Amino acid sequence: MSLLLALVLGVAALTAHTWVNATRWLRRPTDRPARVTEPVAVLLPLRDEATRVTGCLRALLAQRGVPDLRIVVLDDGSTDGTAEVVRAVAGDDPRVTLLTGRTPPAGWLGKPHACHQLATRADPAATVLVFVDADVVLAPDAVAAAVGELRAARATLLSPYPRILVGSVADRLVQPLLQWLWLTFLPLRAMEGSPRPSLAAAGGQFLVLDRAGYAAAGGHAAVRDRVLEDIELARAVKRSGGRIALADGSRLAACRMYDDWPQLRDGYSKSLWATFGHPGAAAVVVGLLLALYTAPPLVAVGAALAGAPVVAATALAGYLLGVAGRVTTARATGGRWWPDALAHPVSVVVLGWLTLRSYHLRKRRRLSWRGRPIT
Repeated sequence: MSLLLALVLGVAALTAHTWVNATRWLRRPTDRPARVTEPVAVLLPLRDEATRVTGCLRALLAQRGVPDLRIVVLDDGSTDGTAEVVRAVAGDDPRVTLLTGRTPPAGWLGKPHACHQLATRADPAATVLVFVDADVVLAPDAVAAAVGELRAARATLLSPYPRILVGSVADRLVQPLLQWLWLTFLPLRAMEGSPRPSLAAAGGQFLVLDRAGYAAAGGHAAVRDRVLEDIELARAVKRSGGRIALADGSRLAACRMYDDWPQLRDGYSKSLWATFGHPGAAAVVVGLLLALYTAPPLVAVGAALAGAPVVAATALAGYLLGVAGRVTTARATGGRWWPDALAHPVSVVVLGWLTLRSYHLRKRRRLSWRGRPIT
């Protein structure tokens, strides 16, 4: 009973931390931004995104409040006609420049190399660089609002996390864990104020950077071989003396990351090993998550069947507190909570399996993404 009580108190503390982060410390860019007077370059890397890029590019072309806006698109070796779709959507709009990407040299992964090429080819006058993925659709005032928040936060890097769109059961089980993990375990106020690179987070779908600070951090060349180039770029910014900030971007952007279960499975498998680092650390973290969020409902059922109502009630409280953390996260970030939050223990189990798969494939050198090996 004492161990169970400790688990319940641990879940209660983490859920309280989630609530504090979500209600007190999470930045929320205004949906009525002021006009941006500085030049801004929006950078869009593409690899086989013919079915996704239309909505993304049309939303970029519809941006308001940024009169000096340039859009640089890089076709990174696509074989599905992505470049042709870009030309059809952009037409003769002078704000759009389409580049043909080069093959990554030795020591570079594809995404960092694509972003590096974009940054080096952006208009030299642009003082802000905005990186956007093809699966992101921005609201009309998103760039203006994000740039305004970057300057208000006096940050070098701002990560306005998009609203994650979910469709399949797999989406609903796994995708909400992205926001839940950093709202539950990352002290947002301390992260912004601390110079420690280890205390950093960012989402590469929508990143806003002061260009001078980006250059001082070494740009994407500093993270050329990193699978999690977004988080590593945030750490590089901190190492160079810059400041990073996270924001709720659910009113600014929406993102459907994966179309189906195989894409989702492989997308997480390629990077979870890099998230945790050493396999021992991953085992500890996953074990702790399973104990905190999966054990209580199992104990509650077992105790109820065994006729131990006090134990069952205590365990049920632990389960409901975990669900409350998911509900808090969903409401704070524009996500769906009913009935998905009730399956939170199952979500944690799936995350554990994906982590195990990631290390398994990594050990056998079988990880790849978009046709390129990840070593």
